[in-house]
Amino acid sequence: MAPNRTKKNKNKKGRYGVAEIKTLGNDLLSSASNINNLPLLLNFVNPSSPPHHLLESLLSLHSFFLPLLPTLPSSSSHAADAKESEHQSHFIYNAWLRSKFDELVKSLLEVLVSPRQQHEEQEAVKEVVLDTLMEFVKVANGGRFHSAIYHRFLHSIVHSESSVEFLVDLLTAKYFKYIDVRYFTLISLKKLATTLKGKSCLEDKSENADAADASQLSSSTERVIHNIYYTISRVPPFENSDNTSDLEMWSRSDDKQVKPEKHNNSVLSAAKITKKMKLKFTQAWLSFLRLPLPLDVYKEVLVNLHQVVIPHLSNPVMLCDFLTRSYDIGGVVSVMALSSLFILMTQYGLEYPNFYEKLYVLLVPSIFMAKHRARFFQLLDSCLKSPLLPAYLAASFAKKMSRLLLSIPPSGALVITALIHNILRRHPSINCLVHWEDQVDEGKGDKATDEATAANSDDAKVSASQKLGIDHFNYGEPNPKKSNAMRSSLWEVDTILQHYCPPVSRFALSLENDLTVRAKTSEVNVGDFSSGSYATIIGAEMSRRVKQVPLAFYKSTPSTLFSEADFAGWTFDFKDTSEIMHGSDENADKNSGKRQRVV
Repeated sequence: MAPNRTKKNKNKKGRYGVAEIKTLGNDLLSSASNINNLPLLLNFVNPSSPPHHLLESLLSLHSFFLPLLPTLPSSSSHAADAKESEHQSHFIYNAWLRSKFDELVKSLLEVLVSPRQQHEEQEAVKEVVLDTLMEFVKVANGGRFHSAIYHRFLHSIVHSESSVEFLVDLLTAKYFKYIDVRYFTLISLKKLATTLKGKSCLEDKSENADAADASQLSSSTERVIHNIYYTISRVPPFENSDNTSDLEMWSRSDDKQVKPEKHNNSVLSAAKITKKMKLKFTQAWLSFLRLPLPLDVYKEVLVNLHQVVIPHLSNPVMLCDFLTRSYDIGGVVSVMALSSLFILMTQYGLEYPNFYEKLYVLLVPSIFMAKHRARFFQLLDSCLKSPLLPAYLAASFAKKMSRLLLSIPPSGALVITALIHNILRRHPSINCLVHWEDQVDEGKGDKATDEATAANSDDAKVSASQKLGIDHFNYGEPNPKKSNAMRSSLWEVDTILQHYCPPVSRFALSLENDLTVRAKTSEVNVGDFSSGSYATIIGAEMSRRVKQVPLAFYKSTPSTLFSEADFAGWTFDFKDTSEIMHGSDENADKNSGKRQRVV
């Protein structure tokens, strides 16, 4: 029977045009005797209806339900109350109206998240549907915010299979300025994230699930997480306000309910509102960060966390577990987590004992190709700024960075030189690494050395020269305390004085100065070099004013790159390959002692 009913409904829809739908709506609004027009109008509120038919029926339904909503019974209690009040026809009528209103809300949510093409006409329809739904949220609960309808709305957005960017952007532009909309948005997102976390745990524990079904579930979970993140990242944080009259409310916005001059217990003060908003903001983000985030969302969260989230949390230290786990992963993820972790350590008193060991491991050649290397080098310079760092730690960082000078591009060599310059200036106790005179086994084997010198002076000189070439630094050691950096020297700095890139060799000359004299030296701003590249180096060299320019002089313009006199026995004339192969057998017997090179 269901297919026949569907065909009948389609036939009925086909008989109605925009004018007929408008007539049905006017008759419904004019008299209660035309209440049977209500189901007819509801049939046009679905994603498959033409936009003009949908809008016309929606306008009539909106005008019909809006004044009736405060008098309608709730969806959860009307069935139980109907048993006690079956003799009351008025109550049965209101319960029936409530069921039709629930059908309308369900149809509106289907229209909002329908995967139809996103052209201008459909976007206009969705905007009208969103405004109608938000009006119901405002009025349906006796003038207070109807959180149940709004939660269903956010649930539909989060679990939508189509793109929700237009809808969330529209919600942000028109309704996130109201404090109660933001409040209930954070509450709903927390519930949705918590529910999704429980479902993902159950999926992980199920061992009998099919592989194809598991991949499908993971893709759907990933889509939901993307939608949650897109929504929660658009919720603006609450700004502190001393006056509650500055707060805009969507529900009861016309009634001046929030009056600070009235000392009423039901009216919250500005301080309490700020505290509650921060608490809901914190709970929503913590629930979201507990989800199994996809890699692209994970990276985007880490990049923006220190600016968008941490300043507005009630207790930012609660992010320490998430950030320490991210920092322990290594690679690019650790670089992105460094900003937020550094803020928690310096501004909120977080203690992380293995911070410098993890930071030391991040110093690898691939870091100079990372997308966020500029921020990393600035934070690295800030982390090594404290004068309370032990000498072995400062020496380990300086030595490892100097070793990286031998295998990184010129732009990286510039920023490393700046970092080494600042470390040597801040920590005078390690300036001995710049000019180290090796004293072999000082204080231990003086007598043995004298006896060896007296016995065989030549062998002693050979052994001494071999020991002078030993570098005790262990580059592969992840623990800076065991790297033996204090027994080494910064000989790599002397190597880059002959670097092929002139800016690198010129900048390295600054390390030859006595950096212990702080009055005559100054720290280098690492930010000037942290985002450098080949393009910036070439641009700086081309704009640089040079006094003396080397010139190449030729008596006659050269026609070839190399002359034949430079390469005896080589010819640079092009010859056909077939001729060469044909004549190679004949020339092999005659000129066995000569070899011809063809370029």
